Amino acid sequence: MELLEEVRVQKLKDIESLGYNPYPTFYRYTHTVDRLVAERSPKSAEELALDLTPVRIAGRILANRPFGKAGFLSISDNGARVQVYVKKDQVPERDFQLYHLLDLGDFIGVEGAMFRTRTGELTVHASGLTFLAKGLLPLPEKWHGLTDVEIRYRRRYVDLVTNPDVRGVFVMRSLIIRELRRFLDDNDYFEVETPVLHPIAGGALAKPFKTHHNALDMTLYLRIAPELYLKRLIVGGMNRVYDLNRSFRNEGVSFKHNPEYTMLEFYQAYSNYYDLMDLTEQMITRVAEKVCGSRIVPFDGNTIDFGKWTRITMAESIVKYCSRPVTVEDLKDRVKVDQLLDALHVEFDPRLPLGNLIGLLFDAVAEEHLIQPTIVYDFPIELSPLAKRKQDDPAVVERFELFIGGMELANAYSELNDPVDQRNRFEEQLVARERGDEEAHAMDEDYIRALSYGMPPTAGEGIGIDRLTMILTDSKTIRDVILFPHMRPE
Repeated sequence: MELLEEVRVQKLKDIESLGYNPYPTFYRYTHTVDRLVAERSPKSAEELALDLTPVRIAGRILANRPFGKAGFLSISDNGARVQVYVKKDQVPERDFQLYHLLDLGDFIGVEGAMFRTRTGELTVHASGLTFLAKGLLPLPEKWHGLTDVEIRYRRRYVDLVTNPDVRGVFVMRSLIIRELRRFLDDNDYFEVETPVLHPIAGGALAKPFKTHHNALDMTLYLRIAPELYLKRLIVGGMNRVYDLNRSFRNEGVSFKHNPEYTMLEFYQAYSNYYDLMDLTEQMITRVAEKVCGSRIVPFDGNTIDFGKWTRITMAESIVKYCSRPVTVEDLKDRVKVDQLLDALHVEFDPRLPLGNLIGLLFDAVAEEHLIQPTIVYDFPIELSPLAKRKQDDPAVVERFELFIGGMELANAYSELNDPVDQRNRFEEQLVARERGDEEAHAMDEDYIRALSYGMPPTAGEGIGIDRLTMILTDSKTIRDVILFPHMRPE
């Protein structure tokens, strides 16, 4: 490898000795490669022969086939490739010398007219070459095996060059975000930005990252979720708001978890969780149709049908998928729930409230079965300190989560807007924190004060963009849909 680098360094010196700037500041092109291919591909060889207008393109060399006094290059840019034909007597002598000093991975500019080869391949007949940058490190030839997968994530810049499918995933991700924004904008939502640094860790049950602001001499936390700030805006009269944001949780890494992630969070006044169930079905289905061109999407060996949605309560899902006989009424009995968890070999802290145990039970028996789009609703109150109680059953709250492919993609609820009840919930969370629960919600006096000015009935939701992208691009791990995922040190 070191020898290859030395050869390339010497070639760069030789290129410079020909009078080329080794690192020019710009190149004026007439077309990007993808635009050129899209524009000229429909044209026949005869049509191209009649149009001698030169084009100027730039890109990275991914293939080179020299044949003595001529050669073919493959130039890549913007996810597309085009062939370039270089012939000794049809480019300046200096440019042909440059051609023989080029390596795979180098950047060049090409000027010339378009034609088709005998095999019909669209090609630029070069009349001039411009050197733009040398690749001092050679591009890898193959990517396979676990070790190379790790390198792909660490060196995404190389992964994007050598694997066009990877670029396609991130193009899809961008389109997903664009369509989500378009849907919310079409439904009269207003995009806002909320703080990333919070004086109080809140908005979700999660362990935060902690930092310190020197000038103010105060502890701050990286955002777990923008929830409490967005609801402050509802109090302020902004009735439909969303924040497409980066959030952070100081927790484990897995195929569906990354310490920093992208989330869409939105709130709608004068609404409840049933309204957001309807909106979620419409929004996710529309995004799938727009981005994938169909409501039918493959994921992890399954066929996801966004034309068929299911709604089921958390208790009903446990009854449906539990391998042991259980009824909804059994789930209200602490002793029976303890016995069921023991029978299923699920570890739990006996000090936990019943609602937390129901959550563990759901995770153990139901979640993996929720492959098709499924809205699971009515959660135990202990799992939802910011959600409104269900009027006919105060043990549960008006909350739902969306599951697709056995993963949670969204979390939503009718927001708690009673400041007295909210204070009581925060105090219960403080007890949990004293018990050692690092994810318990902290007391936020300013948020309670905001609620005390009055907040209308409101529903809010958060959607994980990374996981949604996994589903719509059939990616097996969250690392495949995050450009620079967090990794252990090399």
